[in-house]
Amino acid sequence: MGNPKAFLQIGRKEAGYRALTDRVGDYAEVEQTLNTEDRRLQASRCMDCGVPFCHWACPLGNRQPEWQDALYRGKWQEAYRILISTNDFPEFTGRVCPALCEKSCVLALSHDAVTIRENEVAVAEMAFEECYVNPRIPAHRHKHNVAVVGSGPAGLAAANQLNQLGFNVTVYEKDEAVGGLLRLGIPDFKLNKRIIDRRVELMEREGVRFVVGAEIGGEGYAVSALLADYDAVCVCIGSGVPRDISVEGRELKGVHFALEFLQQQNRVVAGALIPDSERISARGKHVLVIGGGDTGSDCVGTSVRQGALSVTQIEIMPKPPEGDNPETPWPMWPVVLKTSSSHEEGCTRRWQLDTRRFVGKNGSVTGAEVEEVEWVVDTATGARKLSCTGRKETIKADLVLLAMGFVHPVHEGLVKELGVELDSRKNIRTGASGSTSSGKVFAAGDAASGASLVVRAIASGRRAAEAIEKSLLVKSGQ
Repeated sequence: MGNPKAFLQIGRKEAGYRALTDRVGDYAEVEQTLNTEDRRLQASRCMDCGVPFCHWACPLGNRQPEWQDALYRGKWQEAYRILISTNDFPEFTGRVCPALCEKSCVLALSHDAVTIRENEVAVAEMAFEECYVNPRIPAHRHKHNVAVVGSGPAGLAAANQLNQLGFNVTVYEKDEAVGGLLRLGIPDFKLNKRIIDRRVELMEREGVRFVVGAEIGGEGYAVSALLADYDAVCVCIGSGVPRDISVEGRELKGVHFALEFLQQQNRVVAGALIPDSERISARGKHVLVIGGGDTGSDCVGTSVRQGALSVTQIEIMPKPPEGDNPETPWPMWPVVLKTSSSHEEGCTRRWQLDTRRFVGKNGSVTGAEVEEVEWVVDTATGARKLSCTGRKETIKADLVLLAMGFVHPVHEGLVKELGVELDSRKNIRTGASGSTSSGKVFAAGDAASGASLVVRAIASGRRAAEAIEKSLLVKSGQ
């Protein structure tokens, strides 16, 4: 490493967030940036640890010590070259990844971990600003045509890799713009959509064809035609069926799935005109978010920006410990309390509450009756199980957002038409490389794994692209 003692001399410095009073008034990205000298100093903290567990923890196998060293030495272009050798879109992961690498950083055992995620996005942004990022046109084109269904992180990664390998790639997206979950699921205050547009424009210049508003299996394009027109199909449709709750009052007006709320607001920020009769708005309302994960957090931040009177987020699981958790020791991902920028903006958080029913007036929700629960260990199996306490209360709510995760791919009918099998969780059954029971069809991302992280979806898309290349070249005798 360039400065082997830097981790002893320099402390962790994060860019932090924009001032709360400023950021809650708009949908611009909340995270700030450091100047280039501070960023180089932060990169210098990457120590010569011998066994880089950051590399082990990263689903993409990013070579953090190598590009951190290049960054410290001021070789930004070299750092970017190393980054994109394993990660197609560091400008995405540098913004929305929970940074599994940092949680397994060896330095975290005795000091604060290296700011790997922030350093990553800084390298990516410098590359675009200084025009290191230029179209890479494949020197040779194969005769094979490949369709990618879905343009989320898995689909984009698969398309990017296949195109660079010389295949003719067409990406089909059912929505009005490319990006999938990146576009419509993640709020602009975490990921400005200009970042997606910039990458998509680059991929188009490199030869990838995008078709939006095209729902495969719908009126526009039959599955049979897709299979006839392409030599391989990679299904990357995500896992978008939301987990629902079956309780009294579920039908009341004002109870919505989180993604309905988030997608609509993202469209509004993009300039869409939504009739007032269709708007899901938190303005002047008491909002209840059911579900304690990232999607719930995004609902909190969006509700605050829309002008909610109050926001309460509840979770059925126990409150995680703060700081360290002996049950998830280093270098594992730590199950500890996470406080997001959205939580800081104004939110009451509560745990171990189960929703029993929704109450309303004149057909609209006015509250949710919840019961406090306990988690007890089953002495026979060692597993934790839910125990009801009988202690109930009603939380006032004019708007309820269900953010309890996702259960399986959106288009269950589509995957059956493609002739692929579903597993017990109704995800597409695949081999390790993304192959399915249909030799022509591959699957990647959440459609195969269930809802997971953007970084894992990118890794899955890359693996599927590699498997498709091997399959097509073997079939053609190459």
